[in-house]
Amino acid sequence: MDRMIHTALNSIRNLYDIRFTTSQNLANMAVPGFRREMQNEGGSGFMLEDGQLSPRAFALEMGANQFSEEQGAIAPSDLATDIALVNDSYFIVDPGAGNFALSRRGDLKTNSEGQLIDGAGSVLMSSALQPIEIPAFREIEITQIGEVLVNPLQAEVGQFVSAGFIATTAPVSKMAKDLDGHIRYSDGTAITPDQSGKIMQNALESSNVNPVEELVFSMEMQRQFEINMKLISAAKDLDEGGAQLLRLPNE
Repeated sequence: MDRMIHTALNSIRNLYDIRFTTSQNLANMAVPGFRREMQNEGGSGFMLEDGQLSPRAFALEMGANQFSEEQGAIAPSDLATDIALVNDSYFIVDPGAGNFALSRRGDLKTNSEGQLIDGAGSVLMSSALQPIEIPAFREIEITQIGEVLVNPLQAEVGQFVSAGFIATTAPVSKMAKDLDGHIRYSDGTAITPDQSGKIMQNALESSNVNPVEELVFSMEMQRQFEINMKLISAAKDLDEGGAQLLRLPNE
């Protein structure tokens, strides 16, 4: 009976973790460039009691958070500061403290210091891995190779100057999401630009989360949870039945 109970409890623990991943995906389905999170690698561990073969199973998690690299849909936008990558490259951003990360998020704006940032507040890096500073402008153009051209307020209408190139790179190693939710190389490889990105202005890439798929998967997880609860209840009934047999009087 113990094995049945612990196997069911182990399964419930895994389902509990999966529920958080599904909730995270659904909560971020409207975030531009968001990459659907996938379940962590994991398995089952076993403990032996007093050297006897009486295993107790428990859930194990291994490795960093994996995510889907599938490209999201690209939709037109009315904002000149909205951009999308149309190939498999990534923007290089600084979420803070110079710890560079990879991103597909292209809803851009400027912060109080005039630096180009995305909708999450991460600073976009230039090809020299420095913040891109944007002066007050009338118009802005971002070319296919990532050059940022602005028509400053103090310049004549139609006179554009270059503010730098947005840093992009094609993945060179296996990627994973860190604890801060940002994408980096799982083996610690340094993030450097190769300017391989092809950029489309006046467009945004949506998240690659499929809400129907996530909801159906969530319903399936609920059914599996109910099955495991029934297994625990059945094991309890069998254990109580065995205990009653042991209490029968001897004739």
